Amino acid sequence: MTEAEIAELATWIAEAGLAGHAETVAIAGVCDRVVAFGLPLARASVFIDTLHPIHEGRLFRWEREKPEATLAEYGRSAEGENAERWRSSPFYRLISSGGSLLRRRLTADSETEFAIFPELRATGITDYVAMVNRFAADGVIGEMDCIYSSWMTDRASGFGDGDIATLQRLMPFLGLAVKSASLGRIAQTLVETYLGRDAGRRVLSGRIARGVADRIEAVLWFSDLRNYTRISDTSPPEHIIPLLNDYADAIISAIHQHAGDVLKLIGDGMLAIFPAAERDRACAAALDAATLARQAVATLNARRIGQDLPATDMYLGLHIGEVFYGNIGSRERLDFTVIGPAVNEVSRIAAMCRSVDQPVLLSSVFAASIADQKHRFVSVGRYALRGVARPQELFTLDFQA
Repeated sequence: MTEAEIAELATWIAEAGLAGHAETVAIAGVCDRVVAFGLPLARASVFIDTLHPIHEGRLFRWEREKPEATLAEYGRSAEGENAERWRSSPFYRLISSGGSLLRRRLTADSETEFAIFPELRATGITDYVAMVNRFAADGVIGEMDCIYSSWMTDRASGFGDGDIATLQRLMPFLGLAVKSASLGRIAQTLVETYLGRDAGRRVLSGRIARGVADRIEAVLWFSDLRNYTRISDTSPPEHIIPLLNDYADAIISAIHQHAGDVLKLIGDGMLAIFPAAERDRACAAALDAATLARQAVATLNARRIGQDLPATDMYLGLHIGEVFYGNIGSRERLDFTVIGPAVNEVSRIAAMCRSVDQPVLLSSVFAASIADQKHRFVSVGRYALRGVARPQELFTLDFQA
């Protein structure tokens, strides 16, 4: 490639990064253009670690014969097959040695050096280049401390030295574009993980000023675990966090599956909302989530009992009302949540589950808002709720119906 072509492509990468294009778009754009400029590229891969509760990072692949780059997310590389694959890779060699570039011509003699080489050679790859572009210490986030890339050709004579020099010059530009997109994705992951999906999106859209809140109507879900205090007092400490994680997985998955949003985890307690633009549909979604959560908890209990681990159940209160939804707190520390009398009421309703020995309790206004016939309710009586002005009639689901 000529100096003018390299400059043109570097400008394109910078513009793609500034425009916020996805990593797959930037990588495919670079690969397609270097091929058009005459560089004999057959395959490329770029990957970067991230900050995610499940995935360790994201891998992007490009192949000359395919129209688009592809994305794959990979799990933790600290143990199991992933660890073995990582330790047998060219990138592990570079990280361990402090190097930044590794090149190998793929021949019968060299193909046993790394686990991926036999497969690459079988598909016609003749030359392989791996690069690591490291970040400065203050640019590291979690495990994301560099960009990894590999470049392959199937030309019989392999890459020329000039081809490799070109890739080395372009990679910092491409790495910056990929890092920029990854940081945006990390920000989205963090706010949605810790604030909730809808609340996280609202914060990223700019709603971070103190006192900025919307008045909305929402179904309110407050749940906690039966006998959690006794379990936490009598179980080994190392069992408590896995227990909370197991039940949170079961319950939160059910809420998310029915378009609810979890705003707070408070020990064993959970506050969630189902926005009620259409009151009947929001109440039905919350009840469907409750049914699914109870089924998931029952399945979980069977597994935990089989493993001789403590098991429990879910207490749930459901209510509907008007709340303020937004930022509350000090200038330095804000919380994106819901406040209002309805929030207090739903927590008191959930607390009544223990007194009346019912797994699910519904407020009268919630029960009156359901128009479908698939759910039947049974009154459990009128009760004075602490901090609530008037006694309320509470209902439970007719689980025999």
